[in-house]
Amino acid sequence: MTETAAPHEPAAPPLERLPGRWRRWLGAWRRWSLWALLLALVASMLVTLVWLAGRYEAGEVQSRLERDSADAVADIRNAFAHNLQNLQALQAGDPDLAIWESRAGDLLTQRRELVRIEWRDTQLQLRAHAQTPYRPQGRDPTQRASVRSETALACANARRITGPSYSTSYFQPMPDGVGAEMMEVCLPLMGDGRNHGFLVATYALHTVLQELVAPGLKRTQEVSFTEADGTRLALVGAMRRGTRMFTAQQLFDLPGNTLILRMDGWHAAPSVFPNVLTALVTAMSIALVSVLVVLVRDNRRRLSAERNLGDALAFRKAMEDSLVTGLRARDIHGRITYVNPAFCAMVGFSTSELVGLDTPPYWPPEHAREYAERQMVRMAGRLDPPREGYESTFMRKDGTRLTVMIFEAPLINAQGLHTGWMGSFLDVTDQRRAEELSRTSQERLQATARLATVGEMASLLSHELNQPLAAIASYASGSLNLLGPAQAAQPPSAHDLADLRVGVQRIAAQAERAGRVIKSVHDFVRRRDQSRAPASAQALFDAVLPLIRLQAHKIGVRVVLDIQAGLPPVLCDRTMVEQVLLNLARNAMQSMDDPQIHPRILDLHVRRAASNAARGWLEFSVADMGSGIPEDVAERLFTPFYTTRAEGMGLGLSLCRTVVEQHGGFLGHAQRQPRGTVFTFTLPVFQED
Repeated sequence: MTETAAPHEPAAPPLERLPGRWRRWLGAWRRWSLWALLLALVASMLVTLVWLAGRYEAGEVQSRLERDSADAVADIRNAFAHNLQNLQALQAGDPDLAIWESRAGDLLTQRRELVRIEWRDTQLQLRAHAQTPYRPQGRDPTQRASVRSETALACANARRITGPSYSTSYFQPMPDGVGAEMMEVCLPLMGDGRNHGFLVATYALHTVLQELVAPGLKRTQEVSFTEADGTRLALVGAMRRGTRMFTAQQLFDLPGNTLILRMDGWHAAPSVFPNVLTALVTAMSIALVSVLVVLVRDNRRRLSAERNLGDALAFRKAMEDSLVTGLRARDIHGRITYVNPAFCAMVGFSTSELVGLDTPPYWPPEHAREYAERQMVRMAGRLDPPREGYESTFMRKDGTRLTVMIFEAPLINAQGLHTGWMGSFLDVTDQRRAEELSRTSQERLQATARLATVGEMASLLSHELNQPLAAIASYASGSLNLLGPAQAAQPPSAHDLADLRVGVQRIAAQAERAGRVIKSVHDFVRRRDQSRAPASAQALFDAVLPLIRLQAHKIGVRVVLDIQAGLPPVLCDRTMVEQVLLNLARNAMQSMDDPQIHPRILDLHVRRAASNAARGWLEFSVADMGSGIPEDVAERLFTPFYTTRAEGMGLGLSLCRTVVEQHGGFLGHAQRQPRGTVFTFTLPVFQED
C-alpha cells in the first residue's frame, strides 16, 4: 500500500503577488509602524530621562542636605570644644570672685549660646555666677529641683570620668512666658589629683542653633534638635517652603547626653525641563543634521548682526547716559518720545512723567501759551529750527527756573521720512548768572575807578576853585566900595554904576566857571544805568576837558584838541567812554610829569577810522610826548592789577579795554615819533536804521 503524502501549509504569497490595494495598505502599515515604533522609543527615552533626571536631582538635594547637616554638627562640636577651653581659662591665675565674675560676664557677652555660668564647690554649693545680658531670667534657675538634680547628675558623671559631662535637656520658663530648652555642662576643676569644685555652664538649645547653625542655613532649610523619640526641643529656619521635603539626621553624641540634629529642606519639583530639552535635542539632532548645516551659516550671520546691533545700541546708550547735554525727541505731532538722563536731571522730572506728553510740565505757566504757539508753527513746517540755537526758560519740578540753550534738528528715519524733531539742551543758567555778576562787578569797578580819580583830583580842584572864588571876593569888595556913596545918601554917578555892572558881571562869570568845574566832577562820579545812546565826539570831550585841564595846568601840559569836521555821532555809553578818555589823558599827562621833558603837549584827535569804513567807526587817539612804554611793561600793560606806579591800582587800562570791547571796538597803543606813546580806540557810528 502506498502512503499518501500529507498536504503542505500554503506559503505566504510574495508582496508582488498581492493586489495593488492590499500592497499599498501593507506598505503604509509598515511605514506607520516604523514611525510609531520610533515615536514609542523616543517617548520611552524621554520618560526614562525624566525619571532619571528626577532621581538624580532628588539624590543631589538629599546629598547636599546630608553634607549640610554633617557640617552643622561639626560646627557645633567645634564651638562646644572652644567654649570648654574658655571655661577652663576662667580659673587661670586662681582669681578671686570679682575677677572671676568679670571674666564670666565677658565670656557670656561673646558667646550668645551660653546663658549662665556657675562656680560651685565640691558640695555643689554656689560660690559665684554670671548671667547672659541677652536673655533675662525672671528667677534663679538653680531653685528648681529638677535643675539641681540634673546638675548633680552631670557633675557626678564629670567627677567619675574626670572630664566635662552634659546633662539632659530641660524646659526653662522665661519672663516673657515662652521659655526655652536648656542643657548644662559640668566641668570638674582638678588640681594635684584632687577635685576642687565644678564649673557649670548652661546652654540654650535654640540659641545654639540660631548662633552656630542658622548663619549657614539656606532659606529653604530648617534645623532642629530632637530626642530619640522624635520630640523636637528647638527649631530654627524654614523661611520658605517648597513642594517636596527632604530630611537628614545626624547623631550629636555628647558625654552624658545624646541629641539628634535634624535638618529638613524644602525643594520645588525637579526642574527636568532642561534635561528633557537636552535629550530631545540630542535625539533629534541625528535627523536634523542636514537642516542644521544649512541653518548654521544663517544663524552665524544673524548672531553677528544682532551682536553688532547690540554693541551699537549699548554704545549709543552709554554715550547718551554720559552726556551732560540734555536730549529730547518729539514725534511729528509734538509728543515727547525720548529723553536722556541728563535732560531728566536738568528739569527734575522722570522719563515716565515726560514721555507721551505734548504739553510738557517743565513749561512755565506764564510762557506756556507762547511755547505752545511756537511748537504748533514748527510742527506745521513753517519754521526751520535755528542752527545757532535759541534761549528759553524752563521750570524744574521744584518750581525753580532755569535758562537753557536749545538746538533742534529734523528727525529722519532710515526710509528718509521726517518723523519728528531731535533737540539738545544746555543749561546756561550759571553762565548767564556769571555774566550778570561780571557786568555788575565791572560797573562797580568803574565807579570805584571814578571815585579814585576824583580823590586824586581833589587837590587840583581846590587850586582851580581858589581862583574864581578869589576873583568873586575881589569883585564883591569892589562893588561894595562903589556902593559906599549910596550909604551916605548920595546917588552914585553914572561911571560908578558902569563899574558896578562890570563887577557884578565878572562875579557871575567866575561863579559860573566854578559851577562848571564842580558839575563836571559831579556828572563824572554819579553812577548811571548802563545804556547806549548817540553822542557827538565834542560832547564827550566837553564832559571831561575841565578835569583834564585841571591836571594839565598843574604840571604845565598844553592840551590840543582836534576833531575832524562833519563827524557823525557814536552809539555808546557816555559815562563809560568819558571814563576811558579821562583815564587815557591822565596816564598820558603823568608820563610827561618829568622836568627833563619839553615841550609837554597832549594831543587829542578824533577822525574816521581807516578800516571798517563800510560799517562806520570813529577813531579816538590820545598822544603824549613822554618817555614811552618799555617792551616788558607793554606785554602786561592791560593785565588787571598790574601797575608801574606805587599809588596806582592797576585797573585803569584793563577797564578801558573792557569798555571799548563791550562796544565792539578795539583799544591799542603804538610808539610816537620822535618820542612818546599813542593810545587809539574805536567806537561804532550811530545808524538810524
